[in-house]
Amino acid sequence: MTSEDHAEPAAGELRAPAAGLTELPGTASALAGVRLVDLAWNALAGLPAWVGGLAALEELRLDGNRLRALPDLSGLQALRALHADGNLLTEVPPLPPGLETLSLYGNAVERLPGRLGDRLRHLSAGRNRLTELPAALWKLTGLRTLNVAENALTELPPAVGGLTALRMLDVGHNRLTSLPAELFDLPLTDYLYASDNLLTEVPAALGRLDRLAYLGLTDNRLRALPESLGRMAALTELRLYGNRLESLPESLGRLRALRELHLKGNRLTALPPSIADLGELRVLDLRDNLLRELPDLSRLARLGHLDLRDNRLRELPALPPALEKLDLRWNKLDGDPPALRDLAARGCVILR
Repeated sequence: MTSEDHAEPAAGELRAPAAGLTELPGTASALAGVRLVDLAWNALAGLPAWVGGLAALEELRLDGNRLRALPDLSGLQALRALHADGNLLTEVPPLPPGLETLSLYGNAVERLPGRLGDRLRHLSAGRNRLTELPAALWKLTGLRTLNVAENALTELPPAVGGLTALRMLDVGHNRLTSLPAELFDLPLTDYLYASDNLLTEVPAALGRLDRLAYLGLTDNRLRALPESLGRMAALTELRLYGNRLESLPESLGRLRALRELHLKGNRLTALPPSIADLGELRVLDLRDNLLRELPDLSRLARLGHLDLRDNRLRELPALPPALEKLDLRWNKLDGDPPALRDLAARGCVILR
């Protein structure tokens, strides 16, 4: 497909997503007034330098091409969003100061620019080859979302506390051995994802994230959690599977908004009785632990799914009345507990 197959851009837009393009259609003069260029999911291996002169351009979509480099875009004063996920980029060109969204997920970028415009609100640079982050990043007081997952980062500096507007942070699948206390002063609300790192502990400052809805710390090396966990009043989903937890803090029961608790693949031998206070809990996954007994769970009135596979249970306590699925495989229960007959009679799926 060539530029001859495309009509003049209408209403300030050029759209050719998934059209098999190998070169950019049009000319600099023909595209002078274009505000949106969408060339995602083609076969583009390069862009002409004149793209950097499209003065009216506000959004450039280049996802899913074969781009190894981009032209200098610093002169695009109107550009607000650059999407270049899933290319072959190894570096980022000079960027315009007004950029608000920069998405570079799934490239081969080794270093982010040393200068990032102070209007940046959303930065996605996951699945690249980053080993460190530039000092300029921590000065972006308007940044709201940051994804630097699936890189080779070994630390987050205390300067991360400078991201005073951050709502979402994804640092999963890196090589972090610790999280700085300053991180927990951020106004995170959507989620904090730090799974698949090398964390051995979480500081007591964790409890300061009292507006956070989702916390993912799976596949680390955690042996314990701080009592301050109970101060995370807004938490609705907590994922801790694949660690080395031997116990849980009693304060867990104060997470009254919690709906999902995932704890499979740890070393838990008991649960705190306060777990029965989690009145909003819908899903409780305790697979692959060392549990020999459970506390009374009958007050978990909303619990629908309880997974107890591969523990060391021989008997069961009182169970939640609304259970829809109970998985007990790979335990050695004594006899046929009456609680199971009652649940089965109400339609609960029970796997043994």
